[in-house]
Amino acid sequence: MSNQESTDRGARRVILGVVSSDKMDQTITVRVERMLKHPKYHKYIRKHSKVYAHDGANDARVGDTVEIMECRPMSKLKRYRLVKVVERAVLPLGDIV
Repeated sequence: MSNQESTDRGARRVILGVVSSDKMDQTITVRVERMLKHPKYHKYIRKHSKVYAHDGANDARVGDTVEIMECRPMSKLKRYRLVKVVERAVLPLGDIV
């Protein structure tokens, strides 16, 4: 085993999504959308999946666009961790925190 192989952690999946819930402590729920072409009608269909991600600093809020990375299982459902908040959600005037 060379020195390069021992330090390289492998290619991990990085995906973009929108935070749909931040109610849990250090955990966010992210909605990840993808476009799929229908095999017969050739129309693009929008599919989505819900993933749980670790947010140690409780930084992300509902509506934020975030970048998450695949990691080791952190709990029963969490397999991703927050890398960065790409774009903040615009808050309505009544929801200023």
